[in-house]
Amino acid sequence: MGGDLAGLAAVTLIFGFIPAMIAYYLVCRMRSQERLAAIAKGVDVPMEPDISQAARSRRAGLLLLTGALGYITTFLLIARVEPQAWQAASFGAIPLAIGIGFFIDATLVRREAHS
Repeated sequence: MGGDLAGLAAVTLIFGFIPAMIAYYLVCRMRSQERLAAIAKGVDVPMEPDISQAARSRRAGLLLLTGALGYITTFLLIARVEPQAWQAASFGAIPLAIGIGFFIDATLVRREAHS
């Protein structure tokens, strides 16, 4: 059963990751083409606003936390069938701790900006 589950996970990741990367590329290319077409017509195109350091840290923290929780949950579910998966689930603590660190950084940056 373990080999079948690993194969299923690999196929699922491949068929989820490749379309996501293609979609990301197409969206970026479309935005660039729209921007270039507007510039060619002489329209003043505003630059996208830069986000603050606190917002960047908050975003990175949120992504790492949710990714870590998803990783841990996945391997905890797999551990119901394959007992060795508990060891893999423990590695989810690494992005979890980094995500918490980013949230702390966002809080400290926000405090410094207000003082």
